[in-house]
Amino acid sequence: MVNLLMNHCYPSLRRHQKYLSPEGHADNLGCQCGGWTIDWQGLEGNNLTTGTTIYVAIKNTVDPETQVIYKENPDADLLKSNQFSYAIVVVGEPPYAEQYGDSMNLTIPEPGPSTIKNVCGAVKCVVIIISGRPVVIEPYVAMMGALVAAWLPGTEGQGVADVLFRDYGFTGKLPRTWFKKVDQLPMNVGDLHYDPPSSHLGLDSPPKLQMQTRSSILREFQVISSESD
Repeated sequence: MVNLLMNHCYPSLRRHQKYLSPEGHADNLGCQCGGWTIDWQGLEGNNLTTGTTIYVAIKNTVDPETQVIYKENPDADLLKSNQFSYAIVVVGEPPYAEQYGDSMNLTIPEPGPSTIKNVCGAVKCVVIIISGRPVVIEPYVAMMGALVAAWLPGTEGQGVADVLFRDYGFTGKLPRTWFKKVDQLPMNVGDLHYDPPSSHLGLDSPPKLQMQTRSSILREFQVISSESD
């Protein structure tokens, strides 16, 4: 996992009492695994294999007294009435393989962008991207408190929760520059047109998370998905 951006909120994530985590990628093994998993193109959902989704990993990580709620399609009334301290937004791509994953724009599919705008516009956000490649994030960077590239973590969402809840620090770094727009590609450090979303995004930012015991984890954690049934 790579910590791409830290604007303001990630270091104090555990000290707050109420959290929201939208978008269906939080509870989707198929999206975590990507293509070439059981089936050539992979399969969305939780019926293709056994494993731990990020949502379940959160439930396994928090204290027994912590309430974990997973609900779909958060609306403005919900965001305003619940006084969430932060939102943890898990977005990303569906599974794909070979030419079926070809994209000329490399954007995050809906409902990901809408969820980021709606939720991060109302609540401080940590955004986690589930994808096998960099995707366009520039339109949303200013809304985010922190941004994490989890890539395709496979069946073990617990590894994402371990870092998210600071049992372990971030150690991953990008092998290449994350771009602003696809028309910049190809682009890497040293190129004349080098212009990333943030200077050395994900390349030289040291881990800023401190180890904490699980007894310090928040007492209420709300998980909400933007996917419909």
